[in-house]
Amino acid sequence: MNATSVRDQLQQLLESEQSSAALEKKLVRFEPAELLRAVFQLSQEDQRKLLSAMSVERAAHLVEEFPSSLGADLIEEMPAQEAAPILEEMSSDQRVDILSEMDSEDSEAILEHLEEEDVKEIRELIAYPSDVAGGLMMTEFAKYPKAAIVRDVIEDLTGREGDYEFLTVHYIYVVVRKHLLVGVVRLRDLVFADLNASIGDVASKAKTVSADASLTELEQFFNDFDIAAVPVVDERKYLLGIVRRRAVLEALNEKAEIDHLKAAGIVGGEELRSMPVMLRSKRRLSWLTINIGLNIVAASVIAMYEETLTAVIALAVFLPIVSDMSGCSGNQAVAVSMRELTLGATGPKDVARVLGKEMIVGLINGLALGVLLGCAAWLWKGNPILGLVVGAALALNTILAVSIGGTVPLILKRMNIDPAVASGPLLTTITDMCGFFLVLSLASLALSHLI
Repeated sequence: MNATSVRDQLQQLLESEQSSAALEKKLVRFEPAELLRAVFQLSQEDQRKLLSAMSVERAAHLVEEFPSSLGADLIEEMPAQEAAPILEEMSSDQRVDILSEMDSEDSEAILEHLEEEDVKEIRELIAYPSDVAGGLMMTEFAKYPKAAIVRDVIEDLTGREGDYEFLTVHYIYVVVRKHLLVGVVRLRDLVFADLNASIGDVASKAKTVSADASLTELEQFFNDFDIAAVPVVDERKYLLGIVRRRAVLEALNEKAEIDHLKAAGIVGGEELRSMPVMLRSKRRLSWLTINIGLNIVAASVIAMYEETLTAVIALAVFLPIVSDMSGCSGNQAVAVSMRELTLGATGPKDVARVLGKEMIVGLINGLALGVLLGCAAWLWKGNPILGLVVGAALALNTILAVSIGGTVPLILKRMNIDPAVASGPLLTTITDMCGFFLVLSLASLALSHLI
């Protein structure tokens, strides 16, 4: 069954205005992946209708599969008394992700319909930035006092399945004084332990992270240690929550996708085709209109050398090659700087160091690429001067592009401008303009040898 037919069936079900129970029975026959793809193809209005018609459990599961911003948009448009039960069915970390994307007025309206204990927990979690351990952690985990007997812990776990429905219980966290973390027990070790022993006796020392650990630090932690989740503790070693490996991977993927969209000129960093057409158009046009001006500046260089280009029409073949190859080299340098900025390995103060290192790489690669293109031009037209002109232009423009590509993200960061958004267009404009200028100016100097 393809996604289009599933979407059509969903729309028919919505139009029939069946009861939630009847709708639920019909939704069961759809494969989860098919259902999710079909829901993405619905308009946001139909998506909201579907959430309202579903059981709260299925609606919560569906919202968790959406990007946080889309889930927030859908929940935000629902009456607070309908939205609150859906959020109650979600895990603590997912619930906070949705609420943090919403307007404060709408989120407060939903909080009024939640239990006081849940509201307190949400306010504590939402205070953390979304890209640190505190903002990624969840509060559903298995915790027992050090003196608890293994037999009792196992009986308690098996008898309280509902309390742990949000978490695959990989570990049991051992505490004293209710909150002080003193150890961890793997579930498999618990099952095979002496039933009469205390869990403190079978526990091992827990690896932990602080609540302000960055996404990069969490990524490194899970690269170093093959565990499914890590406990988050405060300065007193009190257990605050856990961060799952899966949550870190999802956050990293989401950040990479948003950065990629920003680099492509999608202002806001996120777009789905179920969003309103005018909103999508506005987000794209806001950067495309700026690009028109930048491209006119680059094209004006060609207009300055119109006579040279007319006299040696073969140069028109090499203009896009020089600008494109230089742009590719520069984008490689941009990618490295963006990665080092993310890791904290480089900062705005390192512009001079980065410039020096990139100029060396640019010189080597520029000479190699220049020789290749120059030889190709020579073989094609049988004119060594043409080869020298385009080869030298590519070599010089590559050095320039790599130097700019490595340093522009750092400079933009210092100016509090998002380097993911602005680096690419700036680099493209500069490499195009300089590439055209170098080819045409060098050709003008050697024009008598080219005609």
